[in-house]
Amino acid sequence: MRSSVLAPLLSLLLTAGGHVTGEEVDKKPNFVLMMVDDLGIGDIGCYGNDTIRSPNIDRLASEGVKLTQHIAAAPLCSPSRAAFMTGRYAIRSGMVSTGRVQVLLFLGGSGGLPPSETTFAKRLQQQGYTTGLIGKWHLGLNCEHRGDHCHHPNQHGFSYFYGLPFTLFNDCVPGEGSDVLVNLQHSLYNLTLLLGLGLFTMVCVRVLGLYQVSLWLLVLFFLLSVAAAAVWIVPFKFLQTWNCIIMRNQDVVEQPMTVETLPQRLLAEAQNFIKRNADHPFLLLFSLAHIHTPLFKSPAFAGRSRHGRYGDNLEEVDWIIGKVTETVDSLNLSNNTLMYFTSDHGGHLEDSDSLIGQKGGWNGKYKGGKAMGGWEGGIRVPGIFRWPGRLTAGKVVDEPTSLMDLYPTLKYLAKDTKPDRHSDGFNLMPLLEGKVARSEHTFMFHYCGAYMNAARWHPPDSGSIFKVHFFTPNFSPLGAGGCYNTKVCFCHGEYVTQHRPPLLFDLYHDPSESHPLMPDTEPRYAEILEQISRAVERHEQTLEQKETSNDSASSTETVRVQNQMTWDRILWRPWLQPCCGTFPFCGCKENATHFKEKKKTTW
Repeated sequence: MRSSVLAPLLSLLLTAGGHVTGEEVDKKPNFVLMMVDDLGIGDIGCYGNDTIRSPNIDRLASEGVKLTQHIAAAPLCSPSRAAFMTGRYAIRSGMVSTGRVQVLLFLGGSGGLPPSETTFAKRLQQQGYTTGLIGKWHLGLNCEHRGDHCHHPNQHGFSYFYGLPFTLFNDCVPGEGSDVLVNLQHSLYNLTLLLGLGLFTMVCVRVLGLYQVSLWLLVLFFLLSVAAAAVWIVPFKFLQTWNCIIMRNQDVVEQPMTVETLPQRLLAEAQNFIKRNADHPFLLLFSLAHIHTPLFKSPAFAGRSRHGRYGDNLEEVDWIIGKVTETVDSLNLSNNTLMYFTSDHGGHLEDSDSLIGQKGGWNGKYKGGKAMGGWEGGIRVPGIFRWPGRLTAGKVVDEPTSLMDLYPTLKYLAKDTKPDRHSDGFNLMPLLEGKVARSEHTFMFHYCGAYMNAARWHPPDSGSIFKVHFFTPNFSPLGAGGCYNTKVCFCHGEYVTQHRPPLLFDLYHDPSESHPLMPDTEPRYAEILEQISRAVERHEQTLEQKETSNDSASSTETVRVQNQMTWDRILWRPWLQPCCGTFPFCGCKENATHFKEKKKTTW
């Protein structure tokens, strides 16, 4: 009798237990992606630095998987982030330059990530995820008029945005100098002085009766002087107001922003986003304002490191990463949350001054840095994944991987199987989980602006990774390790040296790219150049192929990609300038009470 009653009950319990297990297995994971700005791979303890303390980042690596050949698709912010978001080289979205200006310079410009592009946030949003971006965007804002927000994060799949639609740069802090078209500013200043001096001279000549100067000529010179002054003063002398703003979704909440409290506010927003969405699948991209200049002066970290203000900032970054990790763990989300840590590109070697010392990052043994084309120091970045219970703790992957791999990886984990456009990245999970030993990146291509600068080949029958440079930037002064005379390197004309045949290195034996291979030192020399040449040709053919549209997998329309980095799209336009208040009288401060409440609970 007892057994006849217990049998159905036991069967019911087993069925219920099996159902719960199935739900746990099928539960979609959360994603916390953390990207630092301008961080050098040599700045982190787990990548070999033993003088800057980074225990929280090191902990992520010890509890997860560390990638040693994680490559950014570009050595500068805007193109690298465009490729990261879309899983495609930036040239496919027009986020590349053929001239001096290689990143977006004004929030009041019309360039940016085209609305036709698809980001991983948009794909996950379609899968039911709540998506958030906290921090830096730097991929444009408006197209035709103020408030159309065609390039805004909300239009690219992020349900929530709080942070910098532009970036943190020196103009945001009085006394730190300027980063934007400094040579043009000097030329406009000199022109204004010249016209003003000419006007003053002619007025004096007329008043003293030395010569009968036409009144119309005086009026003309006056108008030219005013116009020259306006072209110089309005866009450039108010850059702190125009570019240094904070937005919450599509509202400007602070203009200009208070830089001193920015780290606290960004951290509080990131933590609160995780807490608000702990009960359903979410994607958080926490794009830190660190460690781009100007460097922060947070009192809690001032003087703590052995590397001046840069080291202090880096230790603050580590503390912030620790607080985000702590938030995930405290909510018992860690076993269902993939955490990722990286940088958008390498450190800025040329950024230093006599007062503060080095203000840019250190790229370890790798040659080059930010804005230096395909040299390894500008594109090899930290790559750390943590997912307890899914990824083996302490695992190291020495295979080539890319920031563009995040797009297909997130799609795979979110169970997004819908057709998509051509992707340049690959799903990393088989490599991270140890199911395969080799990366799918047999070839990788490295752009400097719009130009194919370098390419690498990882032969299937070899541990070597061969890399060729078709041209290299001209370092200055002669013998230097960077472009110190111009502060950043350029990709065109007299600023580069073409190599025919290209320079060839084996990164496995020569990671610092110090010893070019020659036909008499490398038996496969001709084969390597031939294989890479064919791969480049195949890759360039894909740039001309028909693409499916953003919303319809069946469409085969050719979408013409417009260059987003042309002068007419980069330069400031008053009617595109975001403003809190009535333009041009823009100015507001974020609600202090709102911020204090957040600070009380998180800082």
